[in-house]
Amino acid sequence: MKTPLIAAALLTLVATGAQADVATYGIDPSHTFVTFEIAHFGTSTNRGRFDKKEGSVQLDRAGKAGKVEITIDTTSVNSGTAPFDKHLKSAEILNTEAFPTAKFVGDKFSFNGDKVSEVAGQLTLNGKTNPVTLKASNFNCYQNPMLKREVCGGDFETTITRSQFGVNYGLQYGFPDAMKLIIQVEAVKQ
Repeated sequence: MKTPLIAAALLTLVATGAQADVATYGIDPSHTFVTFEIAHFGTSTNRGRFDKKEGSVQLDRAGKAGKVEITIDTTSVNSGTAPFDKHLKSAEILNTEAFPTAKFVGDKFSFNGDKVSEVAGQLTLNGKTNPVTLKASNFNCYQNPMLKREVCGGDFETTITRSQFGVNYGLQYGFPDAMKLIIQVEAVKQ
């Protein structure tokens, strides 16, 4: 009789210990930037960013697992040029009236030692959802001396095929289908 009780107690301790290693972090919008790059007729690169974003990260470094959710306000697109921003918001490109947000949900973390090396998940943009893997560089966690809390973050990037998300504008003119996304993120332990 004692064996099942001991086994149950051990399973409870293991489960509780595993959950205790999961830390939750809130995205710091003042240190998080979502930008994009796309070639322009092979001569230069058009760049822009989304000024409004929010999200959270759950990170279990011991268990080498996590989950991230980042919501991007597509109406906040900012290329530095008002007419271009208007075009980016139009139904021809981001269709922000119908789809005012984009969202990345990643739940497959890969590690190189104790550092996150990539996060795989789903990106929803323009009402369409496709798998995306963000490759990490400069991932680090540190004790922020001003906030007196742990902060984790890094630079993450991927290249998407924009037509998979229904963003076909310019393909007929020779604009590439590939678009680079860069997410520079810092998140504060809650």
